[in-house]
Amino acid sequence: IDDLFAFVIKMPTLHRLSVFRDDLVFCVFLYQRWIYRVDKTRVNEFGWAPEEAEEKKALESSATDASEGKEIVAGAAGQEKEEPAGTARKRKG
Repeated sequence: IDDLFAFVIKMPTLHRLSVFRDDLVFCVFLYQRWIYRVDKTRVNEFGWAPEEAEEKKALESSATDASEGKEIVAGAAGQEKEEPAGTARKRKG
């Protein structure tokens, strides 16, 4: 808005140029933000790093994909066999 009024209202030339100072500061801010990206591997003050959380989620999802919804149940002879998840197995006795 101030840029618009700088050309509409009659004022001294130096004052007109000083109106663009905030725009220059904003452009410098955007340039610095573009150059100096956020380091996602850096640990914050709580000891948490965003990339570590993303890696844990990726590992958990790959582990569930690998098992494909099957649970490993120990058999009577100590052998393990796979049963579909969600099936209830009754106890003997």
